[in-house]
Amino acid sequence: MAEQIKIRAQIQGEITDLRILLQHPMETGQRKDDKGQTLPVHFIQTFSVSHNGKPMIDGQLNTSISKNPLFTFKARGIKVGDKLTINWQDNLGDKRQDEITIA
Repeated sequence: MAEQIKIRAQIQGEITDLRILLQHPMETGQRKDDKGQTLPVHFIQTFSVSHNGKPMIDGQLNTSISKNPLFTFKARGIKVGDKLTINWQDNLGDKRQDEITIA
């Protein structure tokens, strides 16, 4: 099972700064192991963020994204007590979803 998604939200007036860390190996399929064998491609394909069940971000990623990708962005209209749900799915079918309540 994939490691927990780390989510940090900081409200500053009407704007909320969001930082989301997806813990994933993000293998490009170009690296080789100690025996010279190519490591298989393994990357997050889809990523989404929902605010109180409504989609905020819905995107696709590829092999050009680094290991443990960190996304930061700003959003309006997020209040204390709101819920943020983040989920991803990779090319091997693994999934992870985590949710926080804004404090």
